[in-house]
Parts: sequence; C-alpha cells; structure tokens
Amino acid sequence: MIQLTAQTQILICIQPADFRCQIDGLAALCRNKLNAQPNSGTLFAFINRHKTMIRFLCYQDQGYWIATKRLSRGKFKHWPTHAHAPVSPLAAEQLMKILRSGS
Repeated sequence: MIQLTAQTQILICIQPADFRCQIDGLAALCRNKLNAQPNSGTLFAFINRHKTMIRFLCYQDQGYWIATKRLSRGKFKHWPTHAHAPVSPLAAEQLMKILRSGS
C-alpha cells in the first residue's frame, strides 16, 4: 500500500500526462522529461489534461504501484502551474489538499 507521511518525497509533474500509458510509460516520462529515477521511492503525481484524474507512480520494495483518482464531476483545483519547471516538489499535506479540492 502507498503510504503518505511527512517524510514521503513527492514530485508533481506540472504538465498534463497521457493517461493511455501505464507504468512503463509513466516511468519513461519520469526519466526522460523529469530527469528523475522512477525506482527511487519517490511518489510521482500526474494529472490528465482535463484535470479530472490524478495518477500516482511509486516504486516500493520489489515493484511499482500505480493508482488513479478520477472525479465523478468537477476538476482538481490547486494543481501547480509553474511554467518554468517540469516538476514541482510537494509535501504530503499539500497533496492531500489537492486531492480534496475536486469540485
């Protein structure tokens, strides 16, 4: 199970991701676009272009976890929009705020 603690390193991909790709595609995105190692234990968060789904990728122990939260209505608010950076570090508390911000 993915555990969010104050010590969890979280990186958010600012630009929307293509959610047709699964674990391998998101891992490649981490390596090629975000210059990060997907198997580092960092929790990576991605959003779709409509801001209705968030997908997480994390490597723990012997393999990858992938999880998706899709809103039944509304959009996620408070997603970072720093145009100058492809990725933004985030605290677990901030991520929880984003997850609760759907409307």
